[in-house]
Amino acid sequence: MQKRIPYSCQDIDEHDIEAVVESLRSALLTQGPQIAAFEGMAASYAGAPHAVAVSNGTAALHIACQALGLGAGGLLWTSPNSFVASANAGLYLGADVDFVDISQVTGSIAPEALEEKLSRAATLNRLPDIVMAVHFAGHTHEFSKIAELCGSYGIKLVEDASHAFGAMYEGSPKRKVGAHPASDAAVFSFHPVKSMTTGEGGMIMTRHATLAASMRSLRSHGITKDSSKYCFADEETGAWYYEQQQLGYNYRITDFQAALGMSQLGRLDDFMARRRSRAARYRQLLQDLPLNLPPASEVSSWHLYVVRIDAARTAVSRKSLFDRLRSSGIEAHVHYIPIHLQPYYRDRGFSRGDFPNAEEYYNHALSLPIFPQMTDDQQDYIVDILRQSLGNA
Repeated sequence: MQKRIPYSCQDIDEHDIEAVVESLRSALLTQGPQIAAFEGMAASYAGAPHAVAVSNGTAALHIACQALGLGAGGLLWTSPNSFVASANAGLYLGADVDFVDISQVTGSIAPEALEEKLSRAATLNRLPDIVMAVHFAGHTHEFSKIAELCGSYGIKLVEDASHAFGAMYEGSPKRKVGAHPASDAAVFSFHPVKSMTTGEGGMIMTRHATLAASMRSLRSHGITKDSSKYCFADEETGAWYYEQQQLGYNYRITDFQAALGMSQLGRLDDFMARRRSRAARYRQLLQDLPLNLPPASEVSSWHLYVVRIDAARTAVSRKSLFDRLRSSGIEAHVHYIPIHLQPYYRDRGFSRGDFPNAEEYYNHALSLPIFPQMTDDQQDYIVDILRQSLGNA
């Protein structure tokens, strides 16, 4: 048996380590110059006007929704095929949450399902305040249609791009995720299994200066030290003065995390090229097996490589295949248990059958390992175990 093959993992080199050590030796470990430098570098990379770095991707989702005005009595729609943080962001703010079913091909919100649900909601005068589109596995298939629908109804659009840093929009290969002209905010995660890492960390990109300013305040308790924005300062106010102007949080990222982020960002294009190469190689090696493969893409970040077992062509169950891979040292995974089927959301009124495409997708989905350092030998071993297992159908 081979050494454990993770489904994903960070790639840290000596330059990354040196960047963090240098930051640790500096005068400021937090609220220092590295954060603004990281934000500027990331915004320039993506082509976005503004970037706000925070402590993690969940914090980024939370304050993006809050800065866009979501609150009690509001309504957020998102994908049921995502990590729970996508929906939880709305509940943190006292808003209601609902879901839009997905495409069986892309794993993301299906434009036709969104169009139908928006039409019904308009007749009931209960349109969502925000649609949060999830770039599942790093893909942006059909996002332009989602953006067009949101624009036609005047709905704010947030991209949960936690999987998609470094990706480009399908159909717009020169535009990186984070710079879409119809999006109000794009949220990224820098968890170790994502495109690049800051350990933990997140970021929001936006084209709106006022939104960026609000999120910068929210990440630090709602406090400002910008004298041009003070409400009650006078001629006796000194340099010690600050004002809390809204209820915010301690969602700050540290300087040494930002230093790691800048070092990683310098290698992001290489990471993307390697992931795309692995995805293309999987497609070549797996095409004759009883699996439904994800759509080919040369612009996805390929955070995940999710195959779906084709029950019409094999009697092998997802559970048995998963167990065989795990027992062989291959850390297969499943993304995701539909959010509406989690006990907390069932207690809020959701039930099995509400979003059948998401449920059917989950029933057959299996995430195979994919990461920049993966070798041909590792990938060949994974494919060999799959072939042995599915060949015994």
